[in-house]
Amino acid sequence: MADNRPDKEEIKRSVNAARKKVRQRAAQKLRIPPPNTVTGNRLKLLITVVNRNKGEYYADLLQSFDVNMQTVLLANGTANAKTLDLLGLTNNEKAVILSVIQESKIPDALHTVEEKFTTIKDGKGVAFTVALTSVIGTLIYGFLSNNRSVVKDV
Repeated sequence: MADNRPDKEEIKRSVNAARKKVRQRAAQKLRIPPPNTVTGNRLKLLITVVNRNKGEYYADLLQSFDVNMQTVLLANGTANAKTLDLLGLTNNEKAVILSVIQESKIPDALHTVEEKFTTIKDGKGVAFTVALTSVIGTLIYGFLSNNRSVVKDV
C-alpha cells in the first residue's frame, strides 16, 4: 500500500509559499510608502501671542527650533481702558507670531516658551498649535520643515 501523504519538505515549501503570498497581498493593501516620503513628520502652525516689545525676542527664540517661516503680526488686546486700569496694566499692544514648525519639535518649543513666560519680566503670553492638513509640493514642504533631504537638486 502506497502512502499518499506529503513529506515534511513539501509541507514546508507550501507553507512558505503561502506566507509569501500573504505578505505580498498585505503590502499591496497597506501601500507602504517609500522611505523618502514626506508623511513622516507633520507640520503645525504655532501661534504665540506676547507683548509687542517682546515679539522679536520670541521670534528669535522660536527660530532655534528649525522654524524656517515666521510672520509677526501687530495687534491690540481686547480689554478696554477701564479694565486695563483696574488690573494695573498699561499696555495692550501685542505681537502675534505665526510659526510653521515640525510636529516633533513642538514639545521642546512649547516647554521653552512656557519657561520664558514665567522667567522674563513682562514676558507673559499665550502659545498654542493648529494642525496643517496639507502643503502643496514637496519643495515647499522641504523648506517649511527645514528638511533638506526632501529637496532634490534640480
